[in-house]
Parts: sequence; structure tokens; C-alpha cells
Amino acid sequence: MNALDLMLSRESALKLEEPGPSAEDLDRMFASAVRAPDHGRLRPWQFVVIGPDQRARFGAVMAESLLRRVPSASDADLQRERDKAFRSPTIVVVAAKVKKGHKIPEVEQIASASAAAQTIMLAAPALGYGAVWKTGAPAYDPAVKTALGLAETDAIIGFLYVGTRSGGSSPIPRPEAKDFVTTWTG
Repeated sequence: MNALDLMLSRESALKLEEPGPSAEDLDRMFASAVRAPDHGRLRPWQFVVIGPDQRARFGAVMAESLLRRVPSASDADLQRERDKAFRSPTIVVVAAKVKKGHKIPEVEQIASASAAAQTIMLAAPALGYGAVWKTGAPAYDPAVKTALGLAETDAIIGFLYVGTRSGGSSPIPRPEAKDFVTTWTG
């Protein structure tokens, strides 16, 4: 598949299963991700891989985060949060290692990490995998960042769930590009 066809057909997977990406395929995804635009060559990207054997612990971290936010969370709510770690065999947490007060604005550092995340989202199907990008409240929880080995000042860009695609595609209609384009006339 050529690059443009890949971008035009990109969509989030509804369901993912084993197998997840091999170590070699993950390396290729990361090699492509670090080609993201990077004003100032700050290299703000950080990728944390949560493999199949770490998902239960990550699910517990997610449930602990929910309990901090909602002390009255039910056992069912906590279990639902734990189960999120099992949406795919592999989770890649993409973060921006933000350098506060640097001449390169923080928004540009976050944009670079976001571009790296999008590149992984494109590399996954190029290598035969499906992927979905999620965030949610745990992405902003300092304790979740600490559990993942990140600093509180780092920005979690997303939890990228990667595995073998199963099931259909999202029935959500795609937007028309023309609805988002204007021509500046000076």
C-alpha cells in the first residue's frame, strides 16, 4: 500500500486481539515515529511499551487512578477500568518530555510527540496491525505518569492500543476535507 492510500484509509480498530506486534515491528514503528517534525531538535518523544504480561498491573494503575478521582467508584466501575488494559495485546504510551521554559514553546513539543503518535498509528496498519488511540483522565493523572516512569511535567499524548485487527470498522462517516479548508485571500 502506498503512503497516501494508507493515510486515506486510516481508521481506528474497533477490536484488537493477539498477536500484538513483534519486537522487530515495534522497533520499526518507533524508528518511523522519531522521524516526526521536531522544531529545535529537542527530541521530546518518550514511548512506554506495556506488553501482554504487564497489562494486569497497568489495569490496576488505571483502577487506582479512577478511585482517586471517584472515591465512591463501584467494584464494577473499577473492574471496567482494569479491563481497559486488555483492549489489545500491546499498549504504547506516547508522551512528550516537555522542557518547560525552553525557547521552543511547549505546544510545539507536544505537537511533535503527537506527530510521532500519529506516525505509529500509520505504521501499525502498514505492518499488518490495527490500532486505536485513547486518552481519558488517567493520561492527566500525575500518579499514572509516575507509575509509567514519566515525570509529572511530561504530557501523555495517548495510549495507543496495538494488535491484530478483528471485527469490522467504525460506522462513523468520515468528514469531507473541503469542510475544513479555506483559502486566504489577503
